[in-house]
Amino acid sequence: MDEVSIDHVGIATNSLEGASEFWEALGFIRTGDHMNEQQGVSIRMFNSTLNEDARASIELLEPIGPDSPIGRFLANHGEGIQQLAVRVPDIQDTIDRLDDLGVRMIDREPVPGATGTMIAFVHPSCTGGVLVELVEHLP
Repeated sequence: MDEVSIDHVGIATNSLEGASEFWEALGFIRTGDHMNEQQGVSIRMFNSTLNEDARASIELLEPIGPDSPIGRFLANHGEGIQQLAVRVPDIQDTIDRLDDLGVRMIDREPVPGATGTMIAFVHPSCTGGVLVELVEHLP
């Protein structure tokens, strides 16, 4: 199996602007804003100043509306860590392997994510209560 790594930590927030100040004060560098209408979310990415191989990323997630997944998360849990994203070399192969093991998937087929990625979510009931996002970066 090729290497996997933590891709980013997703944090649900009511305001990208309000939450950004803290991460910028820590020294994280804002690398871009994105809209994923399919997921109903506005996204702001931050990277640490570490080298490419050891980079740490933060993804701030603001709902487009209250009925989006992030909107419902905020209504139920408030602001905070919403998901842990794991970078995988082949997302469909990973989905298939997890499915063969009986892991409950939210997405059985990858969907477009931000910044040229494909993503799929693993249900928290199979991960110790953590929503895990699988991420494949496309060439």
